[in-house]
Amino acid sequence: MQENYSKPHTMLLDNRKKLSLTGVGDVQGFNEELVSITTSLGDLIIRGSKLHISKLNLETGEVDIDGQINSLQYVESRGNKSFIQRLFK
Repeated sequence: MQENYSKPHTMLLDNRKKLSLTGVGDVQGFNEELVSITTSLGDLIIRGSKLHISKLNLETGEVDIDGQINSLQYVESRGNKSFIQRLFK
């Protein structure tokens, strides 16, 4: 998965209902209200409702997410802290 980190990171949000990303290295976790993704530019937290990963290809670094997207937040890496610890600082 390291090769994805050298790929450019792009984000396309269509009517807050569909998010297309490139430069994705990993999906750390997801549910209907939150998706956590590692990108070439840092960890990205997507919050919303009825979120669904409709496309996931880590070989090419592409992810599509459908649902009501309410926020997008990049989170700085905090060393060895867990995903939950990083969310709640």
